[in-house]
Amino acid sequence: MSEDKKRGGDEAEHGGPGQFYEPFVQNEELMDKLNLLDCGKEFIRKNNLKPISRHYFAIATNPGEQFYYFTSIAAWLLRKSGKSFEQPQEYDDPNATISSILDEVRKYNYTIDFPPSKLKQGCGEHCLYVLQRLADEAIKYSNFKWRKPVYPEEEAEEQHVIEDDTELTLNRVDDTPGVSSISDIKPSSGQLQMESSKPEEILQSTTDAADWKLEVERVMPQLKVTIRTDNKDWRVHLDQMHQHKDGIETSLTETKSYLDKLHDEISRTLEKIGSREKYLNNQLEHLLHDFRNVQEQLSESKEKYRQASGGVTERSRILAEVTEELEKIKSEMEDRGSSMTDGAPLVKIKQAISSLKKESTQMDIRIGVVEHVLLQAKLKDKATQSKQTHDI
Repeated sequence: MSEDKKRGGDEAEHGGPGQFYEPFVQNEELMDKLNLLDCGKEFIRKNNLKPISRHYFAIATNPGEQFYYFTSIAAWLLRKSGKSFEQPQEYDDPNATISSILDEVRKYNYTIDFPPSKLKQGCGEHCLYVLQRLADEAIKYSNFKWRKPVYPEEEAEEQHVIEDDTELTLNRVDDTPGVSSISDIKPSSGQLQMESSKPEEILQSTTDAADWKLEVERVMPQLKVTIRTDNKDWRVHLDQMHQHKDGIETSLTETKSYLDKLHDEISRTLEKIGSREKYLNNQLEHLLHDFRNVQEQLSESKEKYRQASGGVTERSRILAEVTEELEKIKSEMEDRGSSMTDGAPLVKIKQAISSLKKESTQMDIRIGVVEHVLLQAKLKDKATQSKQTHDI
């Protein structure tokens, strides 16, 4: 999964239930990188700061403190990357500090697709993204290289002899009477039955009891079985479960007594509160009754006021319409009065009459010209007809 997908807001909504724990995983990866850079010794202890947990930047606990740790570690990582970056102070402007850090991150060609205000919390996926990128650059600058793993050598398990009830065959070590040693252990009872099925003679022990005890004490350490404790063994887990169960039962017994006391105190307090409430209700009953009556009267008064205000509103609307009509009539009367007293219309009428006379004169002239033309045409036509008649 890429870093952009881990930080995507829309994709986080469809990333499944495990997406909620992604900041915790990112915080653990960041802490591993800080450990590689020896942050605890070079930064935490040097500045007398308290150690941070592996999930410090994953959840919000103390925004002011987390923001200070975020900016301080970011500045330290920039200095580890070869940058000249001053250590932020508690009273510095947070916006200026965030802007300076993001500018340095952008110089490494990383995309910042979230608003700077997301970093003011001092925790969350955006802060982890910035610290992760700065830690990567610091590791690159320090030329860190992974070495081949060195596997611890496994110690050869010692073979131990398990004690059982099998019979031991004793052989003589030398010709000295009474001195013997355990030379063979018969793990299978079938072989013993086969050898003893046909005894040639009755077996009788010739070993001295005191020598036998000395020999047993000498070989006793070699017959003990040493079982190493394995944390993955189910028996160890079972013992731990029993221990935890006993601890839980012991703590539950003590806690239950405290809870019972707390329950009793809460019950008594609730009873006192209930009795006090009843007492107050009885004492304030008449006041509550008067208050209800006053509320009813207030509701009736509001209803009457609403009805009256509705009538006033209607009458105000009618008054506004009448006033508007009156204003129109006044305007018309003023226009008529001004036109009656003004001589401009008469002048316009005289000018129109004179223009009509001129046009009439021009029309008479044109009519005369047309009549003259027509008369000439008629005379010409008669002359032509008479000439044609004489010619015939």
